Amino acid sequence: MIPVKDDNPTRSFPFFTISIIALNILIFIYQISLGRDTDKFILQMALIPYEIIHFTKIHSLSAIPPPATFFTSIFTHANLLHLGGNMLYLWIFGNNIEDALGHVRFLVFYFTCGILATACHIAIDPNSTVPLVGASGAIAGVLGAYLLIYPRAGVHTLVFIVFFIRIIRLPAAFVLSLWFIIQLVNSGIPGGGVAWFAHIGGFVGGFILVKPFMRKKKRKRK
Repeated sequence: MIPVKDDNPTRSFPFFTISIIALNILIFIYQISLGRDTDKFILQMALIPYEIIHFTKIHSLSAIPPPATFFTSIFTHANLLHLGGNMLYLWIFGNNIEDALGHVRFLVFYFTCGILATACHIAIDPNSTVPLVGASGAIAGVLGAYLLIYPRAGVHTLVFIVFFIRIIRLPAAFVLSLWFIIQLVNSGIPGGGVAWFAHIGGFVGGFILVKPFMRKKKRKRK
């Protein structure tokens, strides 16, 4: 299933959602413009759990301090499919969370979920030397927040049924719960090159933190 859009209008312009998407796209364009040096750029921007845990660098290619890769890795993607999938989910669900939290709170929330997702990935495999890149963990936090706040919102979803392709309107609770279940199932399958526990950590973090991040309604004085 691939979500296409939702039936959940916003009251404010999603400035930071669009800005994050634009920045990710611009960085990816720069990345592929490097040609043979693309892999080198990805390695420079990526987070490597071993470097974080042991406070050391195992690659001499990057001048970026390991702690800074908590942020640089969120804006780096392995390929066009990786980027496109992440930005599609952020485009559909991010605007409503930004609307609910407010612009600045949303930005802080987004990065907090990204850090929590990465920390979860590191905790599972602290000595891994495999580079971690992608906004999936931060976006998973947005999905967890959406599930809690807008479970009944309609999500138009592309569904593949044998040889037939249909767009079906489904409740957000179903779409996002199924997405989370898929992450849980895949996390038990070794290999694959996907940081499933980062997705899980980001989703759970977003689900728990969104309410504390929400703007408090002002009470009128008597």
